[in-house]
Amino acid sequence: MSRQVYISGKLVPAEQATVSVFDHGLLYGDGVFEGLRSYGRKVFRLAEHVERLFDSARAIRLEIPLSPEAMAKAINETVAANGIDDGYIRTVVTRGAGTLGLDPNRCSDPQVIIIADSIRLYPKEFYDNGLELITSSVIRNHPAALSPRIKSLNYLNNILAKIEGLKAGCVEALMLNHKGEVAECTGDNIFLVKHGQLSTPPLDAGILEGVTRNAVLELARDARIPTSERPLTKHDVYVADECFLTGTAAEVVPVVKVDDRIIGSGKPGPITKDLTDRFHEMVRR
Repeated sequence: MSRQVYISGKLVPAEQATVSVFDHGLLYGDGVFEGLRSYGRKVFRLAEHVERLFDSARAIRLEIPLSPEAMAKAINETVAANGIDDGYIRTVVTRGAGTLGLDPNRCSDPQVIIIADSIRLYPKEFYDNGLELITSSVIRNHPAALSPRIKSLNYLNNILAKIEGLKAGCVEALMLNHKGEVAECTGDNIFLVKHGQLSTPPLDAGILEGVTRNAVLELARDARIPTSERPLTKHDVYVADECFLTGTAAEVVPVVKVDDRIIGSGKPGPITKDLTDRFHEMVRR
């Protein structure tokens, strides 16, 4: 069965889902996107993802040719059309076709593209045993140049850090901001545990406000785990009792080594395991 992709207001077979070579999403990375997860054919935190998509579009002065309600309906219809139970959804909005110049006013017909498919970002053993990170030499984009809260189609900053991590034998890489503080990984937010307290970088550290990040913070507070959003350094990472990453595709994945330094006991810690269990329970409600 061919995958059905939503594009130009309708569902079409994946091989027929095409955009113009003059689309500024292709030429310049001029557009926004969201990654979403479905569990039991129900999209997790759909409203929050749609809101962030529209906020990103508004920030780059891109008018989405659907209402938030119509966007949510199209996402649900795409999931249903592909028979996806537990899967991943990518929603993309491009500026549309224009000229080879930068002028966005020459673009027309913004494209809304929704793809639903199966995904598992990391192998099971990483969730069971934890993964290893390096700190990338590629820093996060300066927030005064481009807000990290805009989930744009230009991910070159993250991709360069990802390449560096992969060359070092790591599937993820830690990125610092322009002040040398811990920001996030190439596709995930980062959390640390020290003396029973959970910490994560604040939004002004130059991070994306992750939907899964926010969900885990809520779960931790409900579990009466002390939490803080505060500036973190590499030293904080190295001496942490536990470390884990969160993301829509990754969910919650433990980290047991950073820059060849073992974190805590070198195994996923009790707070990481507890929050992972709570998260899995949350998404199945």
